[in-house]
This record gives sequence, C-alpha cells and structure tokens, in this order.
Amino acid sequence: MPESMLLAAAVGVVAGALAVGVVVLLRRLAVQSKDLGTDAERATYETLHLASRAAKHLRGDMTETDAARAARHLKAMLGADTLALVMTGGPVAVDGDETLVSAAERLADEAVETGRPQVERRVPTPSGETDAAAAPIVADGVAVGAVVAFAGRVRAGLVRATGEVAEWVAAQVELGELDASRAALAELEVRALRAQISPHFIYNSLNAIASFINTDPATARELVLEFADFTRYSFRRHGDFTTVAEELRSIDSYLRLERARFGDRLQVTLQVAPEVLSTVIPFLSMQPLVENAVRHGLEAKEGGGRITITAEDRGAFAEITVEDDGVGIDPEVAAQVLAGGTPGEHVGLRNVDARLRQVYGDEHGLVVETNVGAGTLVRMRVPKSQPGRSAASVDTRAGRPAEPDGRLVP
Repeated sequence: MPESMLLAAAVGVVAGALAVGVVVLLRRLAVQSKDLGTDAERATYETLHLASRAAKHLRGDMTETDAARAARHLKAMLGADTLALVMTGGPVAVDGDETLVSAAERLADEAVETGRPQVERRVPTPSGETDAAAAPIVADGVAVGAVVAFAGRVRAGLVRATGEVAEWVAAQVELGELDASRAALAELEVRALRAQISPHFIYNSLNAIASFINTDPATARELVLEFADFTRYSFRRHGDFTTVAEELRSIDSYLRLERARFGDRLQVTLQVAPEVLSTVIPFLSMQPLVENAVRHGLEAKEGGGRITITAEDRGAFAEITVEDDGVGIDPEVAAQVLAGGTPGEHVGLRNVDARLRQVYGDEHGLVVETNVGAGTLVRMRVPKSQPGRSAASVDTRAGRPAEPDGRLVP
C-alpha cells in the first residue's frame, strides 16, 4: 500500500477516535448538567451556600474583617455592583466601589432613623452615576444598621431583595445575641456553684487542716496540696467542659479533705469503666452531686455513711451515678428543687440539672431517686461522642484504678 494511503488511513482512524471521544464527552457533560438540576435549583443552592458562608461572620462581636467578608457574600446574593454593610456604632464594610462609603453611611443613617427602606437615584461616582437601595437591619425591635446595595439601575425587585437580606442579617444578629446570653448564663451558673463551694467547704477544709498542723504535720501538708488542687480546678477561668477523669481527680481531692474532717464516718466506693474516662462533660457537673451527697445526705446522719460513685459505659452514652445511704430527701421536695423551687437549698443539684438540659436536651436532665431515710441516688447520662465539643484540657492520666477506700491511685 502506498505511503500516502497509509497516512490517509491513519488520519481517518485518529479522526474517528476523536469523533467518538467528542461524542462521549458531550454525553458526560449532558448527564452532569442534568445532575446539577434546573436553573432555579442551582440558583437556590447558590443563594443558600452564600447565606451559610455569610452567617458565621454576622454573629457575635462583629469585627471589620467579619463585616468585610459578610459584605462580599451579601453582594453576591443580591447581584449588586457594590454593597455596603453599615452597623450603627460598629464596622462599615464596602465591597465594590469604595468611593461610595459616604453615600452608604448617609443612606444607612436615613434607613435607621426612619426604619424604612430608602431609594436614591443618580448617586454620583468618579465614573458616572449609580442608583442605591438601603434597608434597615432591625434586631429585637431596634435598628442596628443597614444594608445598602448599589446598581446601575435599581428596580423594585432589588429593593425587595435588599429588604429581605436586611431581615435575614437581623436574624443572624439576634442569634448571636442569644448565643452570648446563653454563654453569660452558663458563666453565671458556674459562678453560682463556685459561690456555693466557697464559704462552706473552704471554712471546713481550713479547720480540718489546722487540726493536723501540730499533731500530724505531714498529713497537714498533704491536705494543703489537695486543697490547692481542688480550688485551682474549681475556680479556673477557662473551659465550659472537662472530662470525667478530670472531674474525678477534683472529686478525689474534695473527698480527701472531707475525710480529714469526717474520719471513718465517711466511706467512699468508686467504680469507673475506663472507656468513659475521656467522655466530655460540663465543667463542675459531677462534683456538686458529690458535695450534695456529703452535705445533705451524710452530714446529718448519725454515724456517717457511704458514698458510691459509678461511671458506666452504656453504648453511646456514659451513665454516671452518685449514691449515698444518708438521710434522703422527700420526693416532693426533690421535684421542687429540680423545678426551680426551694431557693437556697440543693443549689448544686438544680444547677447541674439545668445545665445538662441546656447542653444535651431535656431528656438528659438528672434522675433523682430518693426518700426520707432511704438515701439518695442521682443519675446523669451524657453522650460519649460530642463532635465539635472538647474539654479545656485533656486528661493524660486517665485510667487510674481505685484503692479499696475509694481514693484514686496516682
């Protein structure tokens, strides 16, 4: 076969292969295009995606960087040429033509003052003119800023869309304020627990330490160290969460100090499954239950008694119980305590119950089994897996066994 014919045949083969490849590629593109959905579905996805990206910058104390990033996403949502996010007494961010800052602030002030959308035509710019639409951001009934959109021509659709975006921004601001209120409430609840610990326990502990200074200086020194460890943990300034192991270590210090006062009248049994030691729990959620057992269960019982602390693996949950064989509580009184009644009594019990419900839901509130003269058992269940939630510091000594008297082995 002549060389020219071979070359022509080869070109034909290549061309055929390319044709087949193009057909396959076009089919794939068609399938992918169908998978992406309709134009409306793609537009909905894009809007939701931009909203989710903007939301995280609109909550809490908004910085200039947060405002700038939020403005960029809001501009894309509205399809504006330039967008300004103006917060009263806070940051002003402009994504687009920065020469429009003064105009944006003026329109924002008008929107905030009147509480109504504002439209202005032919706003001068270095390159010509533009239109503007401003809508107030009203959070909790108060105008806290405005969204100002600039476009070559502002139509009714853009005015309405700017108003909707401003309402959405207001919702994010309100959610941020709610988060801040919850954080403040949680801090107040922890402070209440610390206030409960301070006067009663500190006074008794110092008296117990003083009683050993002359008779047994070595024991006095050990108790001083236990007191320091306990107060350092209880009054730390960081972290809303801890681990079961960390809380048990604090409880160990607490009980050693109480045993110095009670002597053999206070017996402790500790049963902990190693699998739950790393479980994250709210800070100061076990210790108040133990203190409640000592103060309200055993202190009033002649001859003292025993406290049993257990932490068991229940599949997806860690189940923690604190039980005492003390004087017990009237079930109606216990119900009133958890409902927020009987102020001044069992503060720790009510506080822990409220925080568990707030963090994990009502189904994770404390379960109290008690009766007069029959002792008290308090049970809490927390999820072992809590994505995005971690203790302020991780216990690196988890897994320590217990001695027969209930003390943790170093």
